[in-house]
Amino acid sequence: MSVTARFACYAVEDFGNNKTAKFNATKKTDGDNAAFTKYTPNGKLEISIMSEAPASEFFKPGKDYQLEFTEL
Repeated sequence: MSVTARFACYAVEDFGNNKTAKFNATKKTDGDNAAFTKYTPNGKLEISIMSEAPASEFFKPGKDYQLEFTEL
């Protein structure tokens, strides 16, 4: 089983050797977002990424992202 979450990036802080991307649960209620926001109206996520990692350039403020949680 897995759970899918939708988050909107609101900031990326650059600390030189790493970046921190900050997200809030999406507030959009259009299309597929409607079911997510109905059952998960609030949430926060913060991740730190080493600057040399390819993912350090991936996250952009103002963009939405989908995250899948899978139990290991």
